[in-house]
Amino acid sequence: MAKKRKTYSREFKVETVKLITEQSESVSQVALDMGIHENTLYKWIRELSAKPEAAFPGKGHMISEAEELRQLKKENERLKMERDILKKAMAIFSQDQK
Repeated sequence: MAKKRKTYSREFKVETVKLITEQSESVSQVALDMGIHENTLYKWIRELSAKPEAAFPGKGHMISEAEELRQLKKENERLKMERDILKKAMAIFSQDQK
């Protein structure tokens, strides 16, 4: 049976990173106390230091640039499909007229 992945709230992640950065706790000690892998804590520290406001957007909440890119890719696929349908329709109608 598959293990269910633990999820943590944004507030929990921010407070955990503050323990390490502001209160000078060691990463290994915090990881042991919280039951979180050290690499996960290092990742949280990198995310929070790179983009404090956009860090930990949550499940299904992408940052605005990523969301816009996703929407544009989706629209591009739809337009390509419509173009291909029109090309096929033109080919069919042009054969009938000959």
